[in-house]
Amino acid sequence: MTILIDQPDFALDAEAEKNVSSEENELVLDGGFVVPTTNAFGHTFRDYDVDSERRDGVEEFYRIQHINQSVDFVKRMREEYGKVDRVEMSIWECCELLNEVVDESDPDLDEPQIEHLLQTAEAIRKDYPNEGWLHLTALIHDLGKVLLLPAFGELPQWAVVGDTFPVGCAFDESIVHHKHFHENPDNNNPAYTAKYGIYSEGCGLNNVLMSWGHDDYMYLVAKANNTTLPSSGLFIIRYHSFYALHRAGAYKHLMNEEDVENLKWLKVFNKYDLYSKSKVRIDVEKVKPYYLSLIEKYFPAKLRW
Repeated sequence: MTILIDQPDFALDAEAEKNVSSEENELVLDGGFVVPTTNAFGHTFRDYDVDSERRDGVEEFYRIQHINQSVDFVKRMREEYGKVDRVEMSIWECCELLNEVVDESDPDLDEPQIEHLLQTAEAIRKDYPNEGWLHLTALIHDLGKVLLLPAFGELPQWAVVGDTFPVGCAFDESIVHHKHFHENPDNNNPAYTAKYGIYSEGCGLNNVLMSWGHDDYMYLVAKANNTTLPSSGLFIIRYHSFYALHRAGAYKHLMNEEDVENLKWLKVFNKYDLYSKSKVRIDVEKVKPYYLSLIEKYFPAKLRW
């Protein structure tokens, strides 16, 4: 399979090699990536109000999502899909399946998902050449979108894609199209409408139920198949669509110390995940051997999905 793409130059820039500041021992959040001003449609990124041909469809998506993502629904999905008993296949086979998927919730992209995966991974690889785990995390972060396909239950888009958020506590107003939560059944349960809800301060995001979708599914798949990715990689997989946290700063009262450290890497990743979406074309066969070597390092040859 070949998807045409202009291949980036991997000659190392002395500044781009430094992922950690020697003075403050903090992650350098700018690895040299130049953030574009507009998306592939000529609009600003994540602009849900711009008058575009996708605007109404995206809002309708979020209306349905906000109504249906409840505590009971999330628990049911986690129990069902946590069994990972539907399909057995490799990571790369799953990447190829994504050629059949387009994310209806994304106002910035209408290309097959495998192109986005490689755009993100290759952009990170250029700026952070020594972080192989991060390159692989970028490649696989959206693989859970196979939930849209028949072999995985053919779930509706609202149960697979879109921004994620905690359930079981108050829905923060920073969540896109927040107004549609008023029809969510959890709004009628006082236990779920307070700031902390069923959680406690500093409980750790790992103990928080997130709205169900491809993020949580891929996280469950990775854990069930004993991945050796570091906790920061798993954190990125599970929370990369949690924009209320990593863009608006909401829900930090639920984080523990490990979450705080992992959030630094998520913010690095998010810039590439969001802003590398383009009409750029990648030679899949040229980069495939590199990613296969990373898959072999961090995952078994076949995974249960």
